[in-house]
Amino acid sequence: MPPLIALTVSIALLGGLDTYLTATILPIPVWVTFIAWASFFACGGGAAGLVKSVLSNWIGVIIATLSLLAISVLPATPIFAAISVGAGSGLMILVSASPRLGFPPAIVFGFASLVGTVAVTGHAVTNIGITHPALIAACSMMVGAVFGVVSEVFANLLAARIPARAEAH
Repeated sequence: MPPLIALTVSIALLGGLDTYLTATILPIPVWVTFIAWASFFACGGGAAGLVKSVLSNWIGVIIATLSLLAISVLPATPIFAAISVGAGSGLMILVSASPRLGFPPAIVFGFASLVGTVAVTGHAVTNIGITHPALIAACSMMVGAVFGVVSEVFANLLAARIPARAEAH
């Protein structure tokens, strides 16, 4: 099967499964899993892409959490929110200098996913417990990364060429 068709089949089937699981069993936002899934491929796929993607996504979640915590304790004005997010944005680029985190967009994916998770769940970053948005976003990003790995392996299996059998004479 041609690689593009193999990846199409893999992504289509697993995308449907991801959507079903997050709608029924896994209490995590499906869009975060898809962001992390894309991040896996954007970071190059394979074992190295998995590590870079997950670490970068999680660092983004942590930086966003710190930015939102700062916003929650500072005066509630747009200027303090802008300063907090600006500092977090700068920190994202600074930490991307690490070879393990060398893909700034993956860090931004994590940051944005945490902010979106806060908005969707209605749980503040000051929340304590299993419903903490950073925990939800981080778990969602791991699930998405696993879907990335599985879709890559499945596509490679579908695309593998089966050698032609020698015909008996």
